Amino acid sequence: MSSLLAATIFFLGIHFFISGTTLRGKIVGLIGEGPFRGLFSLMSLIGIIWLCRAYGQAEYIQLWGKPYMLRPFALIVILAAFFFVALAFTSPNPTAVGGGVFLAESEPAKGIQRITRHPFLWGVGLWSLTHLTLNGDLASVVFFGSFLILAVGGPFSIDRKRKKAFGDAWNRFAALTSNVPLFCNHQGPQLTKNRRDWLVACDFGGHSLWFVSSLSQKAFRRLAAAGVSRTAK
Repeated sequence: MSSLLAATIFFLGIHFFISGTTLRGKIVGLIGEGPFRGLFSLMSLIGIIWLCRAYGQAEYIQLWGKPYMLRPFALIVILAAFFFVALAFTSPNPTAVGGGVFLAESEPAKGIQRITRHPFLWGVGLWSLTHLTLNGDLASVVFFGSFLILAVGGPFSIDRKRKKAFGDAWNRFAALTSNVPLFCNHQGPQLTKNRRDWLVACDFGGHSLWFVSSLSQKAFRRLAAAGVSRTAK
């Protein structure tokens, strides 16, 4: 369990205390934007691998157990999570790395961005919350909880950095969308504009969702097997 806790501190630390603070600017000033992104990506990958290995080896300590009656509802939430993630990569995304160029467009918020400006993190948040709830052991709370904390806190950090970097251009974009899905600052959800872009994104996202869901079945079975393995320890 100590390795899992250390991995969690490392993973969340590099996101909230390096990438999300003025320390990032100081490091970029020393080594440049490109090298920083490469180094940060490497550290993030190391953190994820460390988390996964530590989770698989952690002792099983039951908290509330496995609420099997919630599985039908969990499937719906997981499908919604994949939907958010798939559409995050099929719509121009000003909140993504290098996505600031989209803020200069006449319609900076397109597709899923009119629902939420952080679709990827909402997908991660729904995924992690569902698995945390369904597993009900201490290691799962720490493992999936780390991704949930990042998904909940990440949007505020990203919004703050983008606002500082792009100023009025960011304010114009933020007025057309929101962090929480469908809670746009304007009256009603912004679904009427760019209808064609939205339909194309939904169509592609739906096919991506089906494809990813099919490929992920084996991964979920292995994850479940890992839980059984920890139970047996």
